[in-house]
Amino acid sequence: MGDRIGSYLKKHTEALVKDLGIERAAEICGKSKATLGRYYSSDTDNAERYMPVDVVARLEAAASFPHVTHALADLSGVTLSFENGKNEPTNGHLNSDIVELSQRFATLMSEYHQSIADNLISVNEAKRLLAETQALQRVLLEMKLRLEDESAI
Repeated sequence: MGDRIGSYLKKHTEALVKDLGIERAAEICGKSKATLGRYYSSDTDNAERYMPVDVVARLEAAASFPHVTHALADLSGVTLSFENGKNEPTNGHLNSDIVELSQRFATLMSEYHQSIADNLISVNEAKRLLAETQALQRVLLEMKLRLEDESAI
């Protein structure tokens, strides 16, 4: 597996475990904390060790977000709709979504502007940009779901 793809999957595996907390994740999947750590370790001994699909499924069922599934979809060029267990329509209107989208995009651009001021994006700056990008993606997803609900009426 390519280093870039493997690294991407390991980062999302780590995010999944940290979403739940390592102790809770270990309880849910029946694996030790050390084993879970090996799944996202970038150490050369664990470079080719990935979390089994059944373990991913158990953890994602309890997590706030399907981190690994989302990463796999990204790598495949697939767009997912994530409803976070919601079956009822969300509150608000399209106008409030547009306002929130504009605010998130402005925040992302501000973070980007600060990050490139020295012509180098540090690891911490990249993490902040990633967090803002994910927040922007969540807003877009909420808009998509709301529009799908409205168009089905």
